[in-house]
Amino acid sequence: MKIIIKNIQAILPDEAGSNKIEKATVVVNQGIIEAVITDEKCVIADVKDAATNYVNSEKLCIEKNAYLTEAERTADKIIDGTGKLLMPGFINCHTHSYMAFMRNVADDLAFGDWLFGTISPIEDAMTDEDAYWGANLAILEMMKSGTTCFNDMQMNIHQTTRAVKESGMRAVISRGLVGSGNDEAGAMRLRQAYEERDAAKDCDRLSFFLGPHAPYTCDEAFLNIVAEESAKNDMGIHIHLSESRTEIENCMKQYGCTPIELARRSGIFDRPTIAAHCVHVTDEDIAILKDKNVSVVTNPASNMKLGNGFAPVPKMLNAGVNVCLGTDGAASNNTLNMFHELSLLTLIHKGVGETAQCISAKEGFKIATMNGAKALRMEDSIGSVEAGKKADLVILNTNTPSLMPNNNLIAGLAYSANGSEVETVIIDGKITMENRTVLTMDEEKIYFEINRIISRMGLDKKVY
Repeated sequence: MKIIIKNIQAILPDEAGSNKIEKATVVVNQGIIEAVITDEKCVIADVKDAATNYVNSEKLCIEKNAYLTEAERTADKIIDGTGKLLMPGFINCHTHSYMAFMRNVADDLAFGDWLFGTISPIEDAMTDEDAYWGANLAILEMMKSGTTCFNDMQMNIHQTTRAVKESGMRAVISRGLVGSGNDEAGAMRLRQAYEERDAAKDCDRLSFFLGPHAPYTCDEAFLNIVAEESAKNDMGIHIHLSESRTEIENCMKQYGCTPIELARRSGIFDRPTIAAHCVHVTDEDIAILKDKNVSVVTNPASNMKLGNGFAPVPKMLNAGVNVCLGTDGAASNNTLNMFHELSLLTLIHKGVGETAQCISAKEGFKIATMNGAKALRMEDSIGSVEAGKKADLVILNTNTPSLMPNNNLIAGLAYSANGSEVETVIIDGKITMENRTVLTMDEEKIYFEINRIISRMGLDKKVY
């Protein structure tokens, strides 16, 4: 499908590796951003002669216009960008999509009571179909709020992947791994991870990491096995680390080191790793994360809601750690809206650090897009609006109270947008949402099934 988005304000990468806004025309063809054309420059993917890096000259402008004329003649759809903003889709780098049906059922509890006393029993009662419909609800919410890719840790294989395939979403999936040494339970979960990966080879919107849950559910010997398996299979690693003070205390008692140090000595950090949370970290921990090129996913809403504190994001950024952004699951957030998370990211640390010059809107937006792509080993294919990258794009209506006036739209995304401004979503070059209607999912069916699940499990009658 060929789509032309004409004369739109677009968030584009700048020469400093950040973002800028320019008026542009963007051509999407066969899932790829074929061209990004501004007044100053025209870049067309995979064309090496006069089509690359146009500058103002009569000859090149004529060729550019000829290209646009032919593109419009052969386009399947032309979108008028007047009063709109084009941005790369958000990348939610840490969530548990199946948990969406657990929203608002385990609130205002201490972390241990929340996880072991409430969520784990619900998970034990959950069926594969429950996980499938939970993932559908999560994807629906993420898509309607501008997310085009998410990094997921789940328990019921094939269910999230099924929802991703049907919805048109992009995702990186990790089967959550729990184990002790070479015990059969851990080995079974590893086999399931490979089974799910192999069964999804027909969908290029899906990729897979290994997901050792955390140091308190995976002992050091099992973490070492996962690191070895990751190397054998060239798979990244997705793990929870240093989320709560109790986790730190128990790790020190058991292993004599922090969870970050344990991950390093077990070999986990010798592999491309995404570490979720990293709330309670020492300066030595941060040095390890930088030295080992670990990407840290900060989850401000979840960390606050569970009383776990604030990750030292500014300190990690200053040390050169790649920090990206995630919502965590709806059981602990309780939203999967990356606009909400971006707002918290760019506000919290100003307050905690008592300085307004801390995580600017531009830096926050980069964390939610480009940095996420790097964490997922996809920086060459998603995360920015550039010719040659996959067409994972979001179009917002700027004629809304929250974004008016349009004098600094990147600041508007961080400080005033709420997600309702998202009108159109394109993933892998296909329109999945148009005029706020998701075209690839049955919204009413999803709500019906979610209500059926909570009724069957009695979650509609419990107040925790």
